[in-house]
This record gives sequence, C-alpha cells and structure tokens, in this order.
Amino acid sequence: MSELRRRPLPHDFHPPVAAFEVTSEGFDEGATLPDAQVHAGGNTSPQLSWSGAPEGTRSYAVTCYDPDAPTGSGFWHWVLFDLPASVTELPAGAGAAGGAGLPDGAVQARNDYGTRDFGGAAPPPGDGPHRYVFTVYAVDQEKLGPDENATPAQVGFMLRFHAIGRARLIAEYEVPA
Repeated sequence: MSELRRRPLPHDFHPPVAAFEVTSEGFDEGATLPDAQVHAGGNTSPQLSWSGAPEGTRSYAVTCYDPDAPTGSGFWHWVLFDLPASVTELPAGAGAAGGAGLPDGAVQARNDYGTRDFGGAAPPPGDGPHRYVFTVYAVDQEKLGPDENATPAQVGFMLRFHAIGRARLIAEYEVPA
C-alpha cells in the first residue's frame, strides 16, 4: 500500500455516526474523477444525490477533501453547509461562485484555493493518484453556526459535534509527470 493510501480521511477523527448513501451521475465509487471536476478542466461541482439520512436530520453539509495533497494537512476543495433538510440532491455546477445554484440559506465557506465555491482537482504532476472525498453530513440543527468567512477547520470542528450521519463518495485523479 502506498503512502498516499495511508493518509487518514477527515472523518476518521470524528465520532462514529449513522451511515447513509451518496451517489453521483458523473462517477462511481473508486472511479477516476471526470474532467468536469478538474480545476484545469470544467472546474464544476458534481451532481450529488443522497438518501437514507438518519431521523433528526435538520440540515446537511457537503465537503470535498483531498487527503493526499502534499501539504501536511490535505486540501479542502469545497465546504458547503446549512443546506435545508428537504434537499437531497445538488445538480452539477451547484457549487459555482455566488451560490446561484444552491437553495436559499446554503453557505459556501472558503476552500483552500481561498474562494467560496467548488475548486476542482489539481494534484501536482507526477505526485500519483489523489483521492477526492465527497462527504455529505446529516446535521442535527438547521444552522451549523459559522458564516461564509469560516475556514474548513472551523466548519469541521462544528461538524464533529453536530453530524448525526455521514455519507461519502471517493474518486481519484492524477496528473502524469
């Protein structure tokens, strides 16, 4: 197993919660991330839909994280929260800047590109395959607490205490040397 495969996922540090399902029309679990989700390609958030969230879900959060980025702390590509509990799908492109494709009240915090939108995959050339972990969190309150100026770490801190369920979908992408 390569060094990349041993790097932990962000939820490995959170308490166990109920599992539910997330899927995408654009890719399957373990598949190569499509060019549409690559920074130098379409740079578009994928279509995601989820089902089976636990009772008591009052909102959702969605993140995309690369644990394999050579930063020592991974790389957050998307941080979205305060999605109403009635929302169980996001269309492709919903994570565009300005949030026009998002339901009212949803908040996009800064990603590690420094923007408030989905930022596509961009691993360094020759660094090997990176995993892109799309996680949907079922949250026990309508508003998580932070605002759009929150860092991914602040949002992760709040999710640690308020997530009651979690669904994840992982795809890979690499740029040859």
